[in-house]
Order: sequence, then C-alpha cells, then structure tokens
Amino acid sequence: MSAMTLHETYYKDLYLWGIEQIKLLKEKRFDELDIEHLIEEMEDMGRSQQHAIYSHQVNLIMHLLKWQYQSSIQSNSWRSSIRNARIAMAKLIKENPSLHSIPLKELHDAYAHARKIAADETELILKTFPIDCPYTVEQILNEDWLPD
Repeated sequence: MSAMTLHETYYKDLYLWGIEQIKLLKEKRFDELDIEHLIEEMEDMGRSQQHAIYSHQVNLIMHLLKWQYQSSIQSNSWRSSIRNARIAMAKLIKENPSLHSIPLKELHDAYAHARKIAADETELILKTFPIDCPYTVEQILNEDWLPD
C-alpha cells in the first residue's frame, strides 16, 4: 500500500489502516509506515485512557454523593454503579500503571462535575453539596467504602 493510500485509508477506514500498520510492523517494512498518524494514534490512546478514568471517577463520585445525600432512597442500582465504576477504574489502572496518579490529579475537576450532575439528578440545590470533595481518593477507590 502506498503512503498516499495509507494516508487516505486513515481517514476513510481507521480499523483497516491499523491492520495495515500492524502488518507493516510485523514485516519490518518501517519505511512504509504512516509515522505521522501512528504518533497521533499513540498520543490519542493515552488521552483516551486518561479520559476513561476521569469519566468513571466523575460517575463514581456522583453516585457517592447521591448515596450520602439521599440516603433514604439508596438503591442496589446505585451500589452497582459505584462498584462498576470502581472496577473499571481499577482495571484501567492495573493495565496502565503509569496512570495511577490520574484520580488524584483530576479529583478537583471530577468532583466539580460530579457535584453538578448529582444536583441535577437528585434535584437538590447545588450548595447542598460541599464545594470541595469530602472524600479522599483512597475512599473513592476502596471497594468496601461508602459514605455515611
């Protein structure tokens, strides 16, 4: 496949483009690789993993807030959502140990988003929830911990 064709394939069929890149790598045909897009995809892969951890963290904190501030209507669904988010985050971090610091780095922003979503979902006023996250990262990730 020519460089121009690889370039076009990247925009028309990303999966096929990836298969072709793998084939070229296995055959050690390095001069035919689409280096520019390989670099872009590798950078995107890292950002994608970070974003996934962040998304799970927002969802997890939002459910912890709902659990704490609407304790009279706690449900197994909320508990399952909390567990699922923890499992997903743990799996991503286990598979990508260099991302273990993301939950702490993103705690402030994740909490700010989770707080707003919790207010929307509970119909409680935003100021019901503390401005700063009342949970530590260790609590958030601890599979046995739930707020009082």
